[in-house]
Amino acid sequence: MKKQTIFKLMTTLAILVVMGGCVKPKEQMKQAQTVASSSTKEDIEVIKQKQLAYLKEHEQEIIDFVKAQSPKVESVQIDWDSMIIEESGNGTPQGGGYNLSISGQVNHLENTKFWVDFYLENPESLPNIDRMGMLNDIYIDENGGWRIFS
Repeated sequence: MKKQTIFKLMTTLAILVVMGGCVKPKEQMKQAQTVASSSTKEDIEVIKQKQLAYLKEHEQEIIDFVKAQSPKVESVQIDWDSMIIEESGNGTPQGGGYNLSISGQVNHLENTKFWVDFYLENPESLPNIDRMGMLNDIYIDENGGWRIFS
């Protein structure tokens, strides 16, 4: 009888320790999110300016990349004010990181649109020119509808 009571107490204690270990990381995650979200608007603006400066330093590489997408692209006009950062989804709870996008036009045609994308680890990361891509084709608006510019 004494052995059963000791066994039950040990089992209960083990369960409580395991549950306590599972709860603690969640609390730590919540604290980390609070610290990360307490950035001031000035901090966010400084980060955005650093990201934009990096992109401008690599303007020619971005232009060459867009031109390589279609032989019809003769010139590229980047809209520096179009830079946005969005969270990427990949179907998992932790998400897929972040995507920095910048758009523009080609051949001085106002009815064209392209987006160049950069994967970011977090919204504060600097883009990396080696991680540049296009998630969409270059498009042209003709007769009220968008079609691939080719």
